[in-house]
Amino acid sequence: MDAPPAPADVRDDTDRTLRQTCLSQCAAASAAFLLLLGLVAAHWGPLLAADRGIAVELHSVAVRHPGWTRLNRVLTDWVWDPVTMRLVLLAAVVWLVVRRENRQALWLVLAGAVGWVLQAAAKVLVGRQRPRWPDPVDSASLPAFPSGHATTAALVCGALLWLLLLRRPARSLWCVAACAVAFVSVAGVGFTRVYLGVHWPSDVVGGWLLAAAVLAATAALCEPWRTGAAEPDRPSS
Repeated sequence: MDAPPAPADVRDDTDRTLRQTCLSQCAAASAAFLLLLGLVAAHWGPLLAADRGIAVELHSVAVRHPGWTRLNRVLTDWVWDPVTMRLVLLAAVVWLVVRRENRQALWLVLAGAVGWVLQAAAKVLVGRQRPRWPDPVDSASLPAFPSGHATTAALVCGALLWLLLLRRPARSLWCVAACAVAFVSVAGVGFTRVYLGVHWPSDVVGGWLLAAAVLAATAALCEPWRTGAAEPDRPSS
């Protein structure tokens, strides 16, 4: 009869399973992102028509409701903007370094850096024009695809939520509240970008997919679920 695996073996199996799961998720998100990027770059008619239809409808609402539009501008420019999100990420990195949880701090730094580089490179590669309106309610520069706001918000909220779930039970009040905040933030910033007429819907979806791919890939590399080195086995008395 085989002996039960030692704790180190169990830990290695868990690490291997989590790493494989991350790589699978990265592959799926990357494939979806590259497919969407290809459709955008090829100016695929059905996608452009869907983008246009949603953007036109939301822009007409934005023009008719200036008060609601001002609120969306505050949210997208000050609450969910990339600068605010990166400052939140930086604060989390500092907190982790102070606690000497360097593996998780490294993961946040790597995910943030890779996400920023890839979304900037994709913008240059695709060079998609932003929506243009005779009566704009907001403005933005740089190419449209993928949305930097959507990428950054999804990446930061996803990473911080993951770290919280490593520390708290999934059904705890803290995790439930954090999940709600993360969902509202990621979905909310995506809505504001299209509502204010500075992005097409597929720009936002592309940002979300890119963030998911980056989070999964960097997690497979850094293994943030590992909080430290394994303790040596103690000799039996």
